Formats: sequence, structure tokens, C-alpha cells
Amino acid sequence: MSVPVIEGRDLHAWYGSSHVLHGVDIAVQPGETVGLLGRNGMGKSTLIRTLLGHVKQREGRIAVRGADCSRAAPHEVARRGVAYVPEDRGVFPNLDVRENLVMAARPGRDGRRDWTLERVLATFPRLAERLRHAGGQLSGGEQQMLSIGRALMTHPDLVILDEATEGLAPLIVAEIWRVIGEIRATGIATLIVDRDYRRVAAQADRLVVLQKGQVVLTGPAGELARGPALAACLGV
Repeated sequence: MSVPVIEGRDLHAWYGSSHVLHGVDIAVQPGETVGLLGRNGMGKSTLIRTLLGHVKQREGRIAVRGADCSRAAPHEVARRGVAYVPEDRGVFPNLDVRENLVMAARPGRDGRRDWTLERVLATFPRLAERLRHAGGQLSGGEQQMLSIGRALMTHPDLVILDEATEGLAPLIVAEIWRVIGEIRATGIATLIVDRDYRRVAAQADRLVVLQKGQVVLTGPAGELARGPALAACLGV
């Protein structure tokens, strides 16, 4: 087995006195797509934010490509090749589409420059049509496309997507999943949180299910999707 792109061991996290994560283990291998599932409030976003260094009250070991990042700040994790598409999209409302994209552009760890501005705009034609529009003028779906495009322009080894399709129109949802499939096909590892567990299972190599801040189920996506345990854990 190769060195994971990102790995967390025995992770605990708190918000004040609230103990949210209880000894979570998770790893994403190079080129692997992992689906992180669980009902609302089970700790999915907290786990992502802990891996990225956003949660200050944390314990356990976090490693990015084998380098200890247990106490690293978010920008240090990002510089090691981890891109984040947050649930709130994080678009700069006063910058136009082009500015939002190019402000993040940098070569990958190995000097890769595959995801140019032109390629991102070809992948998301709607953004090309709105190139001079401010980020705050875009629809929710367009902002999500912009956030994903910006992440790709950092040439990451791993893209983490938190609720990438939440609240979007069906046509936009289909477009987002198409792009997630394209990202996967290029060999970029992905960690996906989304409420549509069937879509996640169809895209992922492996699933990890959280319940009350603990991993209660993990295994190959196709195998878990066919069995009753996944639906039972998710209450569907």
C-alpha cells in the first residue's frame, strides 16, 4: 500500500466542551475516491475541518503524504497539495470569476500545470459566460462550480468536497457529479461528503460512515451499497 495522501489516526475534536469526534481513523490513498457518509450532526464536517487544521481543539495524528501535520495550520495543509471545497463555497463576492480563479493558481507539488484557466472554463462553460461577473452575482450552482474550479487550479493531490450539491437545482447537481467523475478520472484523490449516498457510492471506491463521531462502517463502496448495513446506519 502506498503512503496515503491524507491520514488521520485516533482523532478527537471538540467545540468548547462538546466532544464531537471520538477516536476516528481515516485515510485516502493516492487516486482514491472516498465517500464520507452519516446523518446530520454525526461529525462529517468536523472530521474534514479537523484534517485540514481548522478545528483548534483536536488530538490524534494527522499526516499528509507521511509528513506529520497534527498541529499544522490550514494554509500549511493546503500547500502540501490538499484542496478544500467548503459547504459555504468560500467565493470572494467582490472579485470577478476570473479573479477568483487565478488568485489561487499555482503549480502542483511536482510542477504540474494541467488545470489551466482555459481548462477550467472549458469544464465549466457557465463560468466562461460570466467571466467578468462578481462572485456575489453568481447563482449558488455557479458559485459551487467556481469553488471547485478554484480548487483544481491549485493542482492538488486531493480535493475534499463538503456537501458539493446541497441545495442546488437538479441540472446543476448532474453537472457537479459529472465534474467529480472527471476529477476522479484524472487521478486526483477525492474525499466527498454528500447527502445523496447513492451518488456517492456510485462514484467512490470506498465508504466511511460516521455515527456520533465514530466510524461504524467502512468498506468497498459497491459492496456496502448492495447490503442492508449502509441504509440502516443512515436511517433510510
